[in-house]
Amino acid sequence: MSTNVTNAVSSNTAGNGAKYFDLHTTGVGYLNRPREVKLKKGSFLAVDVSALRGSADDVEYTRFDCRVSGEEAQAVIRNLQADIDAKKKVIVGFRIGDIYAEPFTYESGEKKGQTGVSLKGRLLFIQWAKVDGVSVYQAPRQDEPTPDASSVAPFEEPATA
Repeated sequence: MSTNVTNAVSSNTAGNGAKYFDLHTTGVGYLNRPREVKLKKGSFLAVDVSALRGSADDVEYTRFDCRVSGEEAQAVIRNLQADIDAKKKVIVGFRIGDIYAEPFTYESGEKKGQTGVSLKGRLLFIQWAKVDGVSVYQAPRQDEPTPDASSVAPFEEPATA
């Protein structure tokens, strides 16, 4: 997993002169819990990404709770939703932006009442996807590289809580 802050300040597309900094994290991870989050005004698609990190001999995971942004990323997640719901191993090369930590209180279980932290962000881009080791999606070439699907060895999927 790699994180980089774009060195240049970007202008937004509205043309009003607003400036912002991009914080993007790229990596490889398993998709879990695709869902439609309903709000008072509309809804949005969300998914958990269990990002792989560390040595291939002793893999660790970092979970990101992501709002799926962008039409292409949404289309890919919607196409993979049945496979994720069927508990198939869906692994992707991803780019997440605007990561932040959000505290919460455990509602049940042995940690009930304790404070936890959820990492949140926007799932911006999916470079490639595999379902049970079979390649099912490859994005058109982009400027910013994400991890190559051929470099991914099979891993055990993390247990979901």
